[in-house]
Amino acid sequence: MPVLDREPSKDSGDGLPKLPLPSLKDTLEMYLRCMKHLLTEEQFDKTQNVVKQFGAPGGVGELLQSKLMERRENKANWVYNYWLNDMYLNNRLALPVNSSPAMVFPKQNFRAPIDSLRFAAHLISGVLEYKTLLDARALPVDYARGQLAGTPLCMEQYYRLFTSYRLPGPESDTLVAQESSVMPEPEHIIVACKNQFFVMDVVINFRRLNERDLLTQLEKIVKMAESEEERLPPIGLLTSDGRTEWAESRSVLMRESTNRDSLDMIERCLCLVCLDDSSGPELSDTTRAMLMLHGGGVAKNGGNRWYDKPMQFVIGADGCCGVVCEHSPFEGIVLVQCTEYLLKYMIGSPSKLVRAASVSELPAPRRLRWKCTPEVHKLLTSSADKLRRLVRNLDMNVHKFYDYGKEFIKKQKMSPDAYIQVALQLAFYRCHGRLVSTYESASIRRFQEGRVDNIRSATPEALAFVKAMTDGKLSTGDTEKMEMLRGAINAQTKYTILAITGMAIDNHLLGLREIAHEMKIDKPEIFKDEAYLISNQFILSTSQVPTTVEMFCCYGPVVPNGYGACYNPQSDHIIFSVSSFRESPQTCSAEFVKCLVQGLLDMRDLCRKCNSGSKPDEQGKAQTLDTHTQTETDWQNKTPQRRSDSTNSQPTIPQVLVKTPDQANAEVQTQTSSQGEALKNGSKS
Repeated sequence: MPVLDREPSKDSGDGLPKLPLPSLKDTLEMYLRCMKHLLTEEQFDKTQNVVKQFGAPGGVGELLQSKLMERRENKANWVYNYWLNDMYLNNRLALPVNSSPAMVFPKQNFRAPIDSLRFAAHLISGVLEYKTLLDARALPVDYARGQLAGTPLCMEQYYRLFTSYRLPGPESDTLVAQESSVMPEPEHIIVACKNQFFVMDVVINFRRLNERDLLTQLEKIVKMAESEEERLPPIGLLTSDGRTEWAESRSVLMRESTNRDSLDMIERCLCLVCLDDSSGPELSDTTRAMLMLHGGGVAKNGGNRWYDKPMQFVIGADGCCGVVCEHSPFEGIVLVQCTEYLLKYMIGSPSKLVRAASVSELPAPRRLRWKCTPEVHKLLTSSADKLRRLVRNLDMNVHKFYDYGKEFIKKQKMSPDAYIQVALQLAFYRCHGRLVSTYESASIRRFQEGRVDNIRSATPEALAFVKAMTDGKLSTGDTEKMEMLRGAINAQTKYTILAITGMAIDNHLLGLREIAHEMKIDKPEIFKDEAYLISNQFILSTSQVPTTVEMFCCYGPVVPNGYGACYNPQSDHIIFSVSSFRESPQTCSAEFVKCLVQGLLDMRDLCRKCNSGSKPDEQGKAQTLDTHTQTETDWQNKTPQRRSDSTNSQPTIPQVLVKTPDQANAEVQTQTSSQGEALKNGSKS
């Protein structure tokens, strides 16, 4: 199989422009501006000198910049490989929680075991339909919305959804792509059930299996998985370990030909479907989010996974469903688009469980066999222990904020994304009394092979605003606070535009660092400086992942003392998924959510008091900047979707209902008062 951590094909962007290379001067100036207020005076003085030396005429910075310019000429995307390796492949942390995000579906109402299998068969049917579109390259091109609206976006990431695999390595992983005429297209999926793995062919004798056949095969798999004497150890646990440990375990497995064959079948499959056992009585949003991220560890469904595969569809017998994705081949936006297609397919096309002519002729699915030496058993015990610790460590809090949503923010002539980012800065400042390096992913898909750059949301303007909002001395008047809020939002908006047009600083600094390494010159002082290390410690890692179907995204923090904060703005409410680690004495997700809610209410009150002062010329900006992080398609103005509590839909159809705004509003008002009370007492939602 060809490897994808090389530069992708020249024509992959289909006529899109190449990613620009910012000027060295602009990046160094912006770097100092981004860091000054996050450093001590002493640290900043040192950094200023180091940066001046790096950017001096005829200095090392200019040399590296000229080499990057050459690289830009010769590559489809000058930063792609550097970024992929730095962000994912060189990272040695375990994939669950630390790297792999999850989409959490509304809780499904399965009344009998067969219902979850019907749901799975229907979902697999949707996957095969979507794969047909991908294979025909018939997926409509995404176009940017808002700022620079109408720009076509690079579609390459979609074509890796079902054809790639992250192979662990001792020092660096490899993203493997099955784009080869030699290798046959994968025509099977892997079904995980009771920690056992089964090969289920989805194309037999050149015919795609219909839903009835898929259901029959799933029923056979469940029967086979229940057989106690056939049961094999939970090999999937090994994939939940650190990448170097898993690479070592994999090489141990590879000594046996039986294991090599099993690994080959998993590595070449379309995707995984994980049929999970029930996880326990309490299935709140927060619990479902945690279960999607780590499976509940070895005691629950933690071994019923294979984390190297990009798409794992999880279907729990208790209705706990969602998707876990390996992040290196694609961004969250692609995961959302694919998942929304599948859920809409399931709502829009009734389950086709017609009686097939002759079900009996279907060959039985095959159980994957493993030869487990005492050494493998020892490795499994070690992986299980580490996963158990990770499960205990994750502190997750999913909060649905019902006091207002993006419609209220738009009425203030502000960008909802920028507004929420400022609210996150206010929450962090309230909790910790300082601001820290913040990561907000910004899509650069306007360019060939574009992935993301970083919006540095902890701006000097945000700091001025949060200080004014938390200063107990009442020295700042409301009008002044409102000006500061607008200043913070404008600064956020400006940086967002820089990032989505390829002019932000993080990718550029990474490129300069990596090209120095390639040229085998001593690491420049700027990259050894304390400020650079601080700038890359993303204690607050954030992402906007909006959806038009009722579901939400979640992920873990990227540093031990950090927060992961994912948000999904809807017209009348906002869903926040906040994560941190219990082992860090500095962080607490419930406390962060409490401060976030307080800040959102304070910002609303401020806007209401000063509402008459909003400037009409800013109206356009608010509309155009509604989207620009990972949002690239028009999800912004859809009807809010919430599930009614008494749902009567068929179990095979996902319980995702579309409501009229009036119905939704009536329901929200009943929720708000009780939720407000709960928050005053600091309780989790």
